[in-house]
Amino acid sequence: MRAVVFDGKQVEVVDDLEIRDPGPGEVLVGIRAAGLCHSDISVTDGTIPFPVPVVLGHEGAGVVEAVGAGVTHVAPGDHVALSTLAGCGACAECDRGRPTMCRKAIGMPGQPFSRGGNPLYQFASNSAFAERTLVKAVQAIKIPDDIPLTSAALMGCGVVTGVGAVLNRARVALGETVVVIGTGGIGLNVIQGARLAGASRIVAVDTNPAKEEPARLFGATEFLTSTDDVRDVLPTGADHVFECVGRTGLIRTAIDLLDRHGQAILLGMTAPTDEATFLPAAMFLDKSILGCRYGSSRPQRDIPLYAELYRQGLLLLDELVTETYPVEDFAKAAQDAEQGRVARGVLVF
Repeated sequence: MRAVVFDGKQVEVVDDLEIRDPGPGEVLVGIRAAGLCHSDISVTDGTIPFPVPVVLGHEGAGVVEAVGAGVTHVAPGDHVALSTLAGCGACAECDRGRPTMCRKAIGMPGQPFSRGGNPLYQFASNSAFAERTLVKAVQAIKIPDDIPLTSAALMGCGVVTGVGAVLNRARVALGETVVVIGTGGIGLNVIQGARLAGASRIVAVDTNPAKEEPARLFGATEFLTSTDDVRDVLPTGADHVFECVGRTGLIRTAIDLLDRHGQAILLGMTAPTDEATFLPAAMFLDKSILGCRYGSSRPQRDIPLYAELYRQGLLLLDELVTETYPVEDFAKAAQDAEQGRVARGVLVF
C-alpha cells in the first residue's frame, strides 16, 4: 500500500508498505484523507526528534475495515476521525479525564508497519499518511457519515488542539479578550474557539496580510500584521494570548501583551533545546504561562461535540481545507504549508 515514509534523511512516497492485522482492542482504518500539520514537517526537519524509519501523518479520517477482539463501539463501514491519544484508560490521569497526560500515550511508538521485512515506526500512534493504519480502539471516534472526510480529518489534530486550547485549557470566558499570534491551521481554530466561547475582542496577528480574510471569516474582530500594534487595540493588554508559531521571541511577546491576571498559552512547537526569556517581575500581577498538549482534549467527548457544532453551522471545517493533494504530491503539499500558502492542505487516497 502507499504511504509517506521518512528514513531520517529524506521523505519518500512508497507503494510497498505492509501492515499487520488488528489485535485485541485495535482498529484497522482505511484512510481517505489526512491533513498535513506542521508537526509532520517538524519531524522531517529535526524539530521533533523521532525514531526512523517512520510513517508520517497524524490528522486523519477514514472508514473502519476491521476490528480486533473486544472492540464494540465501532464496526467495519463506520466513518471515524482518528485521535493521536493512545491512552491506557486505566491510569490516574486517564481516570481524571486528562488523557493527554497519560504516560503510556507519550513517547512509546509502535511498529505495526513493515517494508521489505523491516519494521517501521508509527508517528503519534497514528500514521495517517498511509492507505491503512492501525490504532487503539480509543483513538477511533465514530462520526456521522454526512461529514466530508477531508474536513473530518482536521478534527483529529488542528481542531481539537486549537479549539480545545481555548475551551479546555485557557477556559476563555464570555466577554474576555484574546490575541492569537499566527493564523495558520492551529491559529484559525483558536480564533473560532474564542468566537464559540464568546470573547468580546479577538485580535489576530500574522505577518502575511493575505491571512486577514480567513482570520475574519473564522471570527477575528481585528487583524494586525505586527504585534507592535496590539496595544493600540487593547491598551491594557489581553486576557489571553495564544502563541501559535513556535518562536521563542514570540513567547516573550505573548507574555508582554498580557493584561493583569492574563494567560499566555503556548501552542507553537519549538525545538527541544530552545530557551525563552521573560521578565519574572511582570508575573506577580497574577499572570500565567500555560503549556497545552493537544488542546487538553478528551477526544471521545470533544470530537463528537465538534462534529455536531459543524452540522449546526457553528464550527467551520470545510473552510479550513485550502487545497487537496493526491498522496503522491506530498512534496508540493509540504512546500505549500511551509510557505504559508494554505490554512490546511489535505492528502487524499
